[in-house]
Amino acid sequence: MERNGSQNSAASIHRAGGLTVYELFAAQVSRDAAALAIEQGELRLTYAELDARVRKLAGTLLGMGVTRGKRIALLSENRHEYIEIQLAAAFIGAIVACQNWRLAPTELRHCVALVSPSLIIASERFAARVEALVDVPVHIIERDYEALIQGVASPQSMPEVEAEDPLIILYTSGTTGLPKGAAISHRAEIARMAALRLDLRCTEQDGFIAWAPMFHMGSTDQVLGALMSGATVHVIDGFDAERIVAIMERHLLGWVLLMPGSIEPVVELLKSSGRRAKGIRVIGAMADLVPKKLIAELSGLANAPYLNSFGSTETGLPPVSAMLIPPGTIPETLSKRKSSLCELRLLDPNGKDVADGEPGEAAVRGPTVFSGYWNAEETNARDFAGGWFRMGDLLRRNPDGSYDFVDRAKYMIKSGGENIYPAEIERVLLADARIADAVVVRKSDPKWGEVPVAFVARADEALKEAEVDALCRDALAGYKRPKSVHFIRFEDFPRSTTGKILRHEMEKIYKHFLS
Repeated sequence: MERNGSQNSAASIHRAGGLTVYELFAAQVSRDAAALAIEQGELRLTYAELDARVRKLAGTLLGMGVTRGKRIALLSENRHEYIEIQLAAAFIGAIVACQNWRLAPTELRHCVALVSPSLIIASERFAARVEALVDVPVHIIERDYEALIQGVASPQSMPEVEAEDPLIILYTSGTTGLPKGAAISHRAEIARMAALRLDLRCTEQDGFIAWAPMFHMGSTDQVLGALMSGATVHVIDGFDAERIVAIMERHLLGWVLLMPGSIEPVVELLKSSGRRAKGIRVIGAMADLVPKKLIAELSGLANAPYLNSFGSTETGLPPVSAMLIPPGTIPETLSKRKSSLCELRLLDPNGKDVADGEPGEAAVRGPTVFSGYWNAEETNARDFAGGWFRMGDLLRRNPDGSYDFVDRAKYMIKSGGENIYPAEIERVLLADARIADAVVVRKSDPKWGEVPVAFVARADEALKEAEVDALCRDALAGYKRPKSVHFIRFEDFPRSTTGKILRHEMEKIYKHFLS
């Protein structure tokens, strides 16, 4: 493919193995232009039709001065335009910062300002939320989008874009209280697609249901991977059990992503209706957070193995997501198998490898790993010490080479597929003068897997639980708000010699509140 109007053998040698996301998508357009790329309700876009829209948008963005390395802040529900924006950015070398619309205004403002975008694209649903953000041009999809791509000539050649260029920024909860932006390159997105297909055997026949928010790696990685592979993306605006089951009935699918909180409605619908899937490669996710009986029910009804996954926004499905639980089976253990395309070490606090059977922090290296957190040099220097990304999760390697999840070195709560760091909630609580001290811990939840619970020592004895909830409601996304608040005496917090509250001791002492 020509780049900048010409290409010679030296350039070809220089770029060998350095393909970009758009180039792999374009290869699928050439392979079968009439294949169905996107289905969204009644809308159908073939690969050729999608490519034509993407190239026109790329031309528009270039005309606006959005060039290689520039950021586009995107705030929208799932829709085909979301995908087109990502592919157009891949064409021109721009970066799409996918905004989490569940965040509180202060959190969202931080996330947008962090990446200094050249423009913001938002849907009408979230238009009011962008008014208080950074002072850059804003384009509303329903009002402006079609006009942006009408009468625009597609670029005659591709700008220079390299595999290591960032393409997507996804936000992860920060241990210091504010989200961090994980920069994911073309190389990482391509490797994540390859790992999925190596470990789960997905093909161009196996579509993907994009119901999880596209600001989440569970959707964006798989959407881009499907379109680089020639598969169909079925777009749904949020979780809808009826629509998911209807797609399962009609289409061959690869990975049907279902997380805690979304599994039960699908199981109930399949049980009550007797409907069955046409063909699914693998279903589910995060088996550690799902009751074993529910794993067996879902996989049995779908006639597909359950994915015993353990990955992250920073690493994709790796490092240990290659274990499949057979359909209808109640697993005896939840041991995991190392994913393709990654190296994995388990390290002690001094950075030394631990022996089999000993817990160690997971350190990952490989092409699926992200490029680092945006504008966070100190954090990157720490988390990539020695060239390995430290996940902050403790695993144990078994003699047979499998791995067991032990705990989170950086204490994190996984609630319905979302990551919650207690520091985010504690920052809000401790800013109020009526609270002397507070700590947030996790509680098992049959629907969401885990939920946050707050323990608060009052400086003002008149403080009520409803007032604490109001504090959190004003500052935090709904899924981050504590599901219950327990008032205890300041002196009843277990502490280290330096005065730090010991979370694990809290869980032991107050387990009657957490069971």
